[in-house]
This record gives sequence, C-alpha cells and structure tokens, in this order.
Amino acid sequence: MKKLIFFFSFVALSSVGAFAQSPHLEIPPQPKLLAPARPKIVVGLVVDQMRWDYLVRFRARYGPDGFRRLLSQGFSCDNTLIDYSPSVTACGHTAVYTGSVPAITGIVNNDWYDRYHHKKIYCTEDTTVSLIGVTHDSTAGLAARMGMSPANLLTTTLGDEMNMADNFKSKVVGVALKDRAAILPAGHTAMAAFWFDDKAGHFISDSYYMQQLPDWAQQFNAGPNMDKYRHHKWETLYPVASYTQSTPDDESYENVSAGEQKPVFPHHNSIRSGPGGDDLTLDFAKAAILGYRLGEGEATDLLAISLSSPDGVGHQYGPNSLEIEDTYLRLDRNIAGFLTWLDGRFGKGNYLIFLTADHGVTPAPGYSLEHRMPAGTWDPDKMATVLNDSLAAKFQVTGGVEAIVELQLYLNREVFEQKGVALQTVESYITKLTTTWPGIAGILPEESLALATLPPAVRDRLINGYNRQRSGDMAILPQPGWKIGSPKGADHGLVYPDDTHIPLLFMGWKIAPGHTDRPVKMTDIAPTLSALLQIQVPSGCIGQPIEEIIHH
Repeated sequence: MKKLIFFFSFVALSSVGAFAQSPHLEIPPQPKLLAPARPKIVVGLVVDQMRWDYLVRFRARYGPDGFRRLLSQGFSCDNTLIDYSPSVTACGHTAVYTGSVPAITGIVNNDWYDRYHHKKIYCTEDTTVSLIGVTHDSTAGLAARMGMSPANLLTTTLGDEMNMADNFKSKVVGVALKDRAAILPAGHTAMAAFWFDDKAGHFISDSYYMQQLPDWAQQFNAGPNMDKYRHHKWETLYPVASYTQSTPDDESYENVSAGEQKPVFPHHNSIRSGPGGDDLTLDFAKAAILGYRLGEGEATDLLAISLSSPDGVGHQYGPNSLEIEDTYLRLDRNIAGFLTWLDGRFGKGNYLIFLTADHGVTPAPGYSLEHRMPAGTWDPDKMATVLNDSLAAKFQVTGGVEAIVELQLYLNREVFEQKGVALQTVESYITKLTTTWPGIAGILPEESLALATLPPAVRDRLINGYNRQRSGDMAILPQPGWKIGSPKGADHGLVYPDDTHIPLLFMGWKIAPGHTDRPVKMTDIAPTLSALLQIQVPSGCIGQPIEEIIHH
C-alpha cells in the first residue's frame, strides 16, 4: 500500500513539474492591485532652493520615512533641469504648475521693470484687490501698498485645468510663507491662497479669493501653536559627533541624534529664515486639508505647498554649511510626519504627492574663493554708471541705460530714437564694451539670442526666459560662481547646474517605484500630472509627459 501511495505521489508531482516547464502552457499572471480611478488629492511640495544633491549628500542621516521613503517607494527623476532663465522663486513655482517658461507665462522674474510706466513691478502685485487678514502696513512683499493675485500670470495652471475638466468641482489651494509661492502655483481659479505676513505674525490672503479668512484659518492664527513659532529658539537637532562620524545607510536619525553634546549652533532667526517656518507651513497645510475638507469630494483636489524657509537659511549660510544640513535633517523629519499624516487621512495609494524645487543655489563667492575655486561679485549700479558715461560720450545721450533689474538691462529707447541711433548699434557697442568686464560672460541682445555663439543648453535657457513685453533689451550672463553684491551669502538665478539641477520625486497613486537618469525638464512636471489625471495640459505648456511614470 505504501508503494502505491508513493507511486501516485510521484506521478502527481511529475505532472505538476511538466506543466510548469512546458513551453506551450503558461501559468496565468497574478492579478495586479488596481489603483483607485482617481486620487483623492494631489499634493505638491516645492522646497525653495533645494539642490538635487541634498538627496544624496545627507542621505545617510535621513530617517526611513521622509526623503528615503519618497526615494524607495516613489519614482525619482535624478537628472531634472530647469529649462529657462532666471532660476528664481517666481519663475520656478510658475513653471512647475504651468509646464511653461517665462517667455510664455510672462513671469520673467520676482520683479521686473515696466518700461512703459517707468517703474518696478512685483510678480503678484494687483492694485485692484486688497489684503485680507491684516489691519496694518505689512512688510510682506509689496503688501504695504497693494493686494496680491495671479493677474500677471498669462497662462493657466494645473489647478485651472483640473477645475475646467470637472466643471469647477476641484478645490485648489496654495500655502506658503512667500506670497508668490502660494499664489502662482494655485492659479487663477483657486479657492484660496494663503501666505505668511511678518508684522501680523500669521497667515493672510486677499480679496481676489475671499472677503474674510475662513473660521479654521482664524482659529489657527489665534491658536497657541502660533506663539510657539513666534518665540521659540530652534537649537540644532544633531550633536557635534553627528557631523564628524559617518552613519550607516540603514541607521535612522534617532540613532544619529543620540548624545549629550552641546548643539553645534542655535537657530535664532525669524520664521521666514529659520527651521520653524517649515513646521508652521505644514501645520497650516494640514489645517487647510481639514478646514476645506480637501480630498473628500467627488473630484480630485489640489494642495500646492511651498516650503520657503530653506531659501532663507541657504541665502545666509550657503549650501555647504552646517546650518543647511541641519535644515534638511529637520525637513526630512517634517516630511516623514506629513506623509504619515496623509496616510492616516487618505490611505496609502489614495493620494498623489510630488516633491521638487523652484531652483538650486550656488556657493557663496567667499567660500569658493577660500577653496581656490572661480567666483566673484559684480555691482549692477556700477555697471549702469559706467555704461551711461560711455554711451553719453559715444552717442551724446543722457541716461541711455534706464534700468538694470536682476540680469536684465533696459535701454532708454526714447533718447536713442531722438538722436536717430538704432538700438542694434547701441547693443553692439555695449556687447563689445563689456567683453572684459570681470565676471560677465556676455551681455547679449535679447532679440538675437538665437544667433549667440553659446552652447545650445545655455542659449535655449536664455531664449526661454525672454518675454518681449516684460524682459529687458539685453540679457546679462555672469560667469559661473559670480553673484551680485557681497561675497558673503549664497545666491541663485544663473543658468548653470548649481542653480538648475533640482530634485523631482513622485509617490502614491499610480506611481511605481523606480528612477531615471535621462534628462527631464522642469516643464515636464505639469504635463506628467495632466496625463496621469487625464486632463488637458495648461494653456502655455511646452513640456512632455515623463514616459517612465505614466507607462510603468
């Protein structure tokens, strides 16, 4: 009997083996877990001034649930580049949510010069509306004189397209410390945008969106947590030893922070330029989700969050400082807590989150020079004076250079027209005159940038940054490592990798883990999200969907 049982067992096992090995018979594939038909909410995290290399440089000290979770459970585009000039906050936040460039969006800088009214313009200023939540002369941007809105933005945004796709059922909200970082991402049809006002010490908005702050926002502003952010002095989380000892890649930040050493340094800066600003912003973002019941409707909602504090820290101390390292270790912990909170609120796989930056940053010239690397500073006021003296001697004009705003040179067209001097003649003269100007690679006529003898990547960024109505007559191209003003402090705005290589990570709804090293553009973010949501791309979009993400 035992022999018969053995025989039939052998036959059965042999049959199973033959079935599995047969080239003509296939084992049915395991069914995939299908994602929900739509995400409850799309959450955008734009970290102001975050370079891509911060993901790698500090990775050993990150915990498992923040940046490392985004890297392991999400999809990372490791070679994402800004494809326009200048690499500044207003342009970056606009490009992320429009898929477009300053040449089309009209947001050519944080500020630009209005040659028709002979005055400086702030990117989100709007004299037809007024601030909500302040009763004083504010110091936030130009808020002392006027309200704020996306009126200067000439294209639609992702949120606008979401609203048009579902007959305005989507709730779109922007939150940031900076007004421009909340308003421009939220777009024209947003339910609200909120930003932080320094004098009031709380979040405010504008009559473009509402007539008074909602109850939940007023309660947040009046709550006890605000006092914590106003008065707390933020000591470093990490002791001296953590900066001198290497950490295994699988060790969490709780282990790294063990010890009784005194802090390396204390953060005594304001909310806007200290680590408390990120905590505050994410707390307010959670309050907005609860207050507006985002993610609970029949349409997908959008929450555009900008974390502005790293920009303030980076400008003061530079990308190679202990202060910036501490800032990102804190931010890692904050993001971990925020992701866990989103998991509990919406459930894993029910929300789509992406993280990127509006720009990077170049080391402070003083730091670079100390380490024998090329760098320096230049003075636009001195340049304007020298050029005006030279133009006066050459063409007998007064005030030939009307303004230099950031990296844009505006000529006084009227004075040259009165003298019968063609602008091309003036531009050619300036180009030759500034050939040997220290730290300046070139001053180039904007309308003939396509003919400039520059590498295509540099030339294309300059062309993408030129808007005929708002840009200057000539683009100023500094050498790598050079900045306006003091050798102390770091800056950005140039066309080179320090300022233009940014992180880009997607995680959650319909996102398969992975990464790509192929070049991806900042303007590819909005069309990728549009493709995932199956809606029209924003009206000025020039980017392309990231194939590895939408066809995983």
